Amino acid sequence: MPALNSIAAPPPAPPPQRLDVWRADDLQPIDASTTASGWSELDAELPGRGWPRCCLVDVLGAQPSTAEFRLLGHALKSVSDSDGKVVLVGPPKSVHAPGICQLGLDPRQVIWLEAQQPSERLWVTEQLIRANAGGAVLAWLPQARADQIRRLQVAAQSTDGLFFTWRPDAARHEASAAPLRVLVSLAGPWTLEVHLLKRRGPVHTAPLLLRSIPTGLESVLAPRHRQPVHALHPVPASAHAVDRAAPRTRQRLVAVQ
Repeated sequence: MPALNSIAAPPPAPPPQRLDVWRADDLQPIDASTTASGWSELDAELPGRGWPRCCLVDVLGAQPSTAEFRLLGHALKSVSDSDGKVVLVGPPKSVHAPGICQLGLDPRQVIWLEAQQPSERLWVTEQLIRANAGGAVLAWLPQARADQIRRLQVAAQSTDGLFFTWRPDAARHEASAAPLRVLVSLAGPWTLEVHLLKRRGPVHTAPLLLRSIPTGLESVLAPRHRQPVHALHPVPASAHAVDRAAPRTRQRLVAVQ
């Protein structure tokens, strides 16, 4: 019988990519909705392209009452514009009403709950989250433990609001159940420096420098003052000026001693 011509079998088709598998080198897609942060460069690094809802965001900072509203102002305005409540639990300083208005928030939508004891703050925060009572909840919890943060995260998973905890930067060395952890500081008068310490995605190493100028000052600042902090170069003092200042400095030190 004549030999049959051999026909090469086609290569097997690659298995379809599973949508329920998250690859750690990719930003994890989330089913819940998100709220834009107001910075496109920050949204590009956040899973879901914005602040996630129905989960806890653990924000750390060296000094309270310096960057909270500058970082979250755009998201809180979105909540206020949709008639949602913005609830503040235990802020370290009194809320500045003109500043709230400058952010575009309706003061009638902002609720300030004064809770002094750490146990009171935790209890109030958990009840607000479980009741889904506010469009956004901001809680200052400097003494919260890892198990208490986990309890808040579990409660937040069954809601659809924005939930932020504010804690000192020393907490970065502690475990946290929050899916998103952010370290924020001031890199200059009008610049925020943001480190993404934890996210559902690849490790983020380089900090983000976010331009943050209050709306009322945008039109009155000189152009050189509106530049990002990394574009400004300090002018070194001359060696002669330093030499002239040194004797006077030594005299003051001797007088004090």
